[in-house]
Parts: sequence; structure tokens; C-alpha cells
Amino acid sequence: MRILILGAGAIGGYLGGRIAAAGGDVTFLVRPARAARLAADGLRITSPHGDAHVASVETVTADRVGSIDAQGGGWDLIVLSAKAYDLASAIEAVRPAMAGGHARLLPLLNGMRHLDDLDAAFGAERVLGGTAHISTTLDDEGVVRHLNKLHRFTYGPRSADQDAFCASAQAPLSIGNADVRLSPTIVTDMWEKWVLLATLAGMTCLMRAAIGDIVATRDGRALILAAIDEGAAVAAASGWPVRDAELTMTRGLLTDPSSRLTSSMLRDLEHGGRIEAGHIVGDLVDRAAALGIPTPVLTTAYCHLQAYQAARSRT
Repeated sequence: MRILILGAGAIGGYLGGRIAAAGGDVTFLVRPARAARLAADGLRITSPHGDAHVASVETVTADRVGSIDAQGGGWDLIVLSAKAYDLASAIEAVRPAMAGGHARLLPLLNGMRHLDDLDAAFGAERVLGGTAHISTTLDDEGVVRHLNKLHRFTYGPRSADQDAFCASAQAPLSIGNADVRLSPTIVTDMWEKWVLLATLAGMTCLMRAAIGDIVATRDGRALILAAIDEGAAVAAASGWPVRDAELTMTRGLLTDPSSRLTSSMLRDLEHGGRIEAGHIVGDLVDRAAALGIPTPVLTTAYCHLQAYQAARSRT
């Protein structure tokens, strides 16, 4: 299976690097500067599950991806791991690779709103569902650094006509040292992660603190549980209720008094970077409003994130 991965950063670089290190057919669609660095240094991963170095990395830039696709007979799977604020440019970057007509797209973005844009661009029948539970960062030297032991990637069919393709992709995606799972309930999985992440990102950014430090306050635990309940209510009203076991896990994870867990959004915010506020928190608040569901905690968190974005734009 020919796999094209958009970007060789924190998420795509980890998954693609693990597959490439095991001998998989992976090409990275990257900007010229990243291509030059990969040609010089290879792709390096540091991880609690073992480091990896892919010395010879297959790359292609946006201006050549269409011609490479035509010469090679077409890509089979395109993995999209861009930030939500880069989605429009990501769609244009992979459009030539999708032009062959048979490639399927696996997005590993957070939330649900990106599915509407991808379906409109390529057709819902070609867009799979997927999530990434992993904490990684790309350092200044271009090394993908895995920050904890969790490195789970889940994907699956959004409709029955995608079942066969997803089954065929399991072996190629799983040959590397990463936990890749095929799920028959991927849309539910995506909603469940969204409820967890909206709470984690919203609360850690609002409080500028790790989960354990928030829980140590008088009202922190109650506010976190209220945010979880708000997100879960939106999921249920949208037809994708969070399963009991997942809800119990989310509540336990996000109220652990010993937890040093923060969100990547907080790390981006603390460095003055762009954040996925609208995609992760704002869209959930908007859907709640459309359904008539009150979300006072998540709305407060989103207001805070919008204020940060306004100040960042001004300065």
C-alpha cells in the first residue's frame, strides 16, 4: 500500500516514521525546507517505546506531488495530520494526490468540523474517520519527540462501503512500533475524544495550569466535571453518546489530583502561537447553542481563548 503523509511533524512524522522504519511504503509531502533537512539528517524519533532513525526518507513537495502520483499509479492512502487552522491549505496540498480517484483520506485532526470541509472537497465516500492519542512535539532540530508512553492511532470506516479498504490498511499501518487500531465505531471514538480534549484544552488554558493543580483548588474538580458533562450532553443530543466506560475514564483522567497533564493548546498558547480554539472548543459551544444546551463552563473557556486570539492578532 502506497501511503502519503502530509507533513513530517509531531503527529505525521511519528506515525510515518514508525511505518518507514519498519520498511513500509511511506512518502512525506513536505515544504522544501523540511525536505532538505530530512535529506540531510533523516527522520529522527525519540520515544519511551524506543528511538528510531530513518536515514533515507522519501519526500515530495507540493509542486511535484501530482506528477509523482501519476507516475507511480496513484496513492492508496493519504494521512492528514495538519492543525485545523491549516486545513484549507492542507486540502489544496493533497488535492493533486487525490485526483487519481481511488485514494482514501485519513484525517487525524481533532473535533468533527474538518469532516464537513473534507467531504465537500473529496466526497464523503473517500474520507475515513481517525483520531490520534499521542503527545509529541517537533523540536528546533527537527526531531520528533514523544513525550509519554501513549501512542495510539485509531481509524475506521464512516460507512459500510469503506469496510474493505479499512481492513486492507490495517497491516500496512500497523507494521511500525505504534499502537494502530481499526475501530468499527470510529465516529463515536472521535466524539469521545472531542469531549475529553475540549475539556482538557479549555480548562488547562483557562486556568494556565496542569490538571492536578486545577483539582487542588476549591472548585476545580467541580468545574472540570461540569465541562465534561456539557460536552457529553452535546454528543448525546447529536446522536453520538459517550459510552459509560469512556465517560468514567475521562472523568478519572481529568480529575486525578496527582496529574501533571496539560494540553498541547496550552503549550502553543504559552509560546504565543496559533491555537485551534474554534475547532476544538468553539465548535462544541456552537453546536450546543444550536441544540439549546447550556454550556457555561465551556463558553467561559472559549471566551478566554478568543480573547487570547484577539490580543495575539493585535500585537
